[in-house]
Amino acid sequence: KMNKDKQADEDDDDSELFEDFTEHFNQLELLETHRHLIPVGTQSCWSGQSDDDDDEQERTEEWYEMQEKKMEKHPEKLLLWAAENNRLSTVRRLLTEKLAPVNARDEDQYTPLHRAAYSGHLDVAHELVAQGADVHAQTVDGWTPLHSACKWNNTSVAAFLLQQGADINAQTNGLLTPLHIAAGNKNSRETLELLLMNRYVKPDLKNNLDE
Repeated sequence: KMNKDKQADEDDDDSELFEDFTEHFNQLELLETHRHLIPVGTQSCWSGQSDDDDDEQERTEEWYEMQEKKMEKHPEKLLLWAAENNRLSTVRRLLTEKLAPVNARDEDQYTPLHRAAYSGHLDVAHELVAQGADVHAQTVDGWTPLHSACKWNNTSVAAFLLQQGADINAQTNGLLTPLHIAAGNKNSRETLELLLMNRYVKPDLKNNLDE
């Protein structure tokens, strides 16, 4: 079962205002002058307990194997599911045996790399990119895997994607950049800092609401 809640949340995302950014800036100075954009004392969205957390904790290896068996005749669907659920061995098998394309898409045009990014599965992201995953792939709303990682404060995945050439200033259909996304989420402090410290970030880019 794909994580519709996360994808729906991403699709409906908006941003906070960015004001008084200049084209040329010093990252340390920017962190200091725009520290109000960085939420203080917040926890990662994964640190609290929820019903979903409880459900995931109750899932056994047998449960995962049963799900995989159900999808075995639909390798693209299985690859998308495996990437989201951190089933690295399954991802590797499907790609190595060329049973599913690395850039498989769901109905919203999310790829396995998008799913690994919003779920925070770094090892899966490594495997997908090593097998040729497109770091610039866009959903129907124009989200890249980097947008997805930034939305959910998956800093290690975001850093990896940037190392692999992901566009830090990529804009969605609503002209949202990863920086807009991170600043609009109170749980994304670490990822926001990562982006602000990147020499290529353009904090003056506006979204379609002129923010």
